[in-house]
Amino acid sequence: MSEPTPRERFCALLRETGRENIEYVIEDLETFGFFDAPASVRNHFNHPGGLLEHSLGVYDAAMMLREGIVARRPDLADKLPADSITIAALLHDVCKADIYRLVRRKRKNEIGMWEEVEEYEVNYAGLPVGHGEKSVIRLLRMGLDLEDEEILAIRWHMGAWAVDSDSVEMDKSYRQAIASTPLVSLIHTADTLSSQIFERPVI
Repeated sequence: MSEPTPRERFCALLRETGRENIEYVIEDLETFGFFDAPASVRNHFNHPGGLLEHSLGVYDAAMMLREGIVARRPDLADKLPADSITIAALLHDVCKADIYRLVRRKRKNEIGMWEEVEEYEVNYAGLPVGHGEKSVIRLLRMGLDLEDEEILAIRWHMGAWAVDSDSVEMDKSYRQAIASTPLVSLIHTADTLSSQIFERPVI
């Protein structure tokens, strides 16, 4: 039996949550271009399908972290349900599904010669409401009934990077979100592990 493709594994994991309307979510992800999008312009997994790979990487990191956390703090097991981790980890970056497009540009190569290269550029014009906020809004519009903890984890998956240093209200909201559920810190940590360690080449 052959190994499932990343897309097959992603969809199977979502279906295993048993959430209502999950098929509509998968259909909408296809429409938005989620499965073919890169994860970034120049940083991690900046190739077609990179966003899908990154999302699976965050899921794997999150499940690994959950296992370690529950071994040390069994009382947190019920606060980190597997289905909520699956939803938040796999869908935290749906905001990126429709922001990238391939363009051709001139750039100097290693020896100083100009050459034409193909790279991604970003356009935030479609629903410019913020990174985590856009993911939450998109998922709710797709018909996915998110738990409050999942909303917080997806909204704040960038951690302190998503906080405007001049906004006292936003800082308080972020701190309250962390205090409300360990899912917020788990998803943020999993996202960081995946993008900054697991997806980086060894130098």
